[in-house]
Amino acid sequence: MSNVSKITVSAINSLSDISQKDWDICAVQGSRRARDPFTTYRFLKALEDSGSVGAGSGWGPHYLIARQGDQVIAVMPLYAKSHSQGEYIFDHNWAQAYESSGGDYYPKLQAAVPFTPVTGRRFLCRAGFDATGRAALVKGLMQMTADNGLSSIHITFCDADEYAAGTQMGLLPRLGQQFHWLNDNYQTFDDFLGALSSRKRKNIRKERIGAQGFGGRIVQLTGDDLKAEHFDAFWQFYQDTGARKWGTPYLTRAFFDIALETLRDDILLIMCELDGRWVAGALNIIGDDCLYGRYWGASQHLPFMHFEVCYYQAIDYAIKHGLARVEAGAQGEHKLARGYLPKPTYSLHWINDAGFRDAVAHYLDAERDAIDEEIEVLTDYGPFKKYQGEDDG
Repeated sequence: MSNVSKITVSAINSLSDISQKDWDICAVQGSRRARDPFTTYRFLKALEDSGSVGAGSGWGPHYLIARQGDQVIAVMPLYAKSHSQGEYIFDHNWAQAYESSGGDYYPKLQAAVPFTPVTGRRFLCRAGFDATGRAALVKGLMQMTADNGLSSIHITFCDADEYAAGTQMGLLPRLGQQFHWLNDNYQTFDDFLGALSSRKRKNIRKERIGAQGFGGRIVQLTGDDLKAEHFDAFWQFYQDTGARKWGTPYLTRAFFDIALETLRDDILLIMCELDGRWVAGALNIIGDDCLYGRYWGASQHLPFMHFEVCYYQAIDYAIKHGLARVEAGAQGEHKLARGYLPKPTYSLHWINDAGFRDAVAHYLDAERDAIDEEIEVLTDYGPFKKYQGEDDG
């Protein structure tokens, strides 16, 4: 497709067309985990093999592979999208405006982990090939867009280094924000509470007492402790939540079966049992320095249990295992009062039509200013003490 200093870039429609070793040497760069597990061969292959992406999903795999001779130097999780669902970086207004002006916005190219609003690398380059690999992948993206008459390219939830590099290469930068919990070398949950203002600290303690007094037990399960019964129950929770949030759940039942076999060491499942039945749970993914909250659901209402299972249990786990942060997913200013602070997220975009691209660029300039201001204001309203010794009651 493209040549950059004897580098060839091609697209494949299935991960079966590349070895796990060649993919993960770029995604994981030789260690057991990537910075997050979502771009690993095992995770993306689970999405593909389960039918969560592919025919009928609106996510058509077109993974990019950059080679220098026979050596794979960079890969990219890339999909042709026939809609804008499951992305969490919203471009619905762009699509409407583009099509109102007579263009076809779909299909578009999406470099992302489907259904996963988690910051991570999208230009997955072999160690030592970052600059070369990124340039080759961008060339490949542009060539694919031109050859197929596609409207646009969207690289969502990329990391800060890629955001800077992509902006330098002429891609349009976009800011967003999420709420993340940061581990300030806490040794216990009480250490974390001690950093909060008195009112916030008392509120969290009240919520934890209310949740933990539901009459059952809360368990944290990972690795070989995960059993089919846990995923059978969690699938019911996930279906209910997915139906309410998205209309149709994004992940298929088969994904959870595959996850039990290939992703068990990457998963932390926090489950609530009452009278011998699983009644609520949250699925998290374990990164090298971060716990990623992904899905929550319950079969009955339990006061404060969402906060306990999704936020406080996650913080407990992160402190115990020395993780630097917890990312609890998209949106939700209610997280602020529970110790999660606003942090920027990054994406890169390219619109093929020059006039529309200029209009989007102006919009993004104003949006970035607004996001910067919002992060500053929300941080100032955060739950932490403003100075040492404040609110010691």
